[in-house]
Amino acid sequence: MKFSFKTILALLAVAFLVISCRTSDDDPVDPANPNTEIEGLLKIKEITNDTHIIELYSKSGATSLGYNDIKLRLKNKATNQYEKNAVITWKPLMHMTMMTHSCPNSAVQKVTPEGSLYSGYIVFQMPGNESEYWDLKIDYTIGATAYTATTVVNVPVETKKTVNSFTGSDNVKYVVAYIEPKSPKVAINDMVVGVWKMQDMMNFPVVDGFTVKVDPRMPGMGNHGSPNNVHATQTAAGQLYKGKLSLTMTGYWKINLQLAKADGTVLAGQEVTETNLASNLFFEIDF
Repeated sequence: MKFSFKTILALLAVAFLVISCRTSDDDPVDPANPNTEIEGLLKIKEITNDTHIIELYSKSGATSLGYNDIKLRLKNKATNQYEKNAVITWKPLMHMTMMTHSCPNSAVQKVTPEGSLYSGYIVFQMPGNESEYWDLKIDYTIGATAYTATTVVNVPVETKKTVNSFTGSDNVKYVVAYIEPKSPKVAINDMVVGVWKMQDMMNFPVVDGFTVKVDPRMPGMGNHGSPNNVHATQTAAGQLYKGKLSLTMTGYWKINLQLAKADGTVLAGQEVTETNLASNLFFEIDF
């Protein structure tokens, strides 16, 4: 049988299309398989009680000062299987010399309905030290049975500032944390930050309706700025704040911040001018 050159090209195109479709569609991550659920994650630590091993994960395999996206799953010691129907809550606590307080944190939710991986965030606003430390209490129920486990969490000092804890001009205590971009590029980056207030020592709800004004500068390069930044705002109540961060070259950047109410009133941070080179409210990145 003879094939024309055009026929061969057509067959090759069809084969390429089939292979492409199989690569993208036929090999999805199976949330029912515990080995695929944690792809891209590294284990932080394991916590044990009488009935379960609680595995904590993050992309870095560690907890850090500032915003932490944490995943967890519960392994039943008796069956060696991962629990898929748990209701989980957690409470991070900082044990200081004279007081104990919590920090901003989200609810814990399942990543997929049929899987065994759960997810949430915790924002550690201060590091631990030799005499003061964070722990994490995890409470969960499976059916009608309640369980609990507690572990110490390592939160070391960081070289770059990614979280601010301060009192605004309205006498309210706020926490503002850097979230994205995790891997900044010379481009206009999607920026995500979080804003919470201290309702009391144990509760830090999300602040709604504010604006986080951003002014990135390079102190080592004449304090020059960058064009086309977009201040961070919410798209819906209870959500994180999203904006645009323009980075025109690699190196050390100080992202100067101002926290403003919906009416424009600035509660914290200063505007960068020729005579005021930096805000006292800022993030730092170096890439």
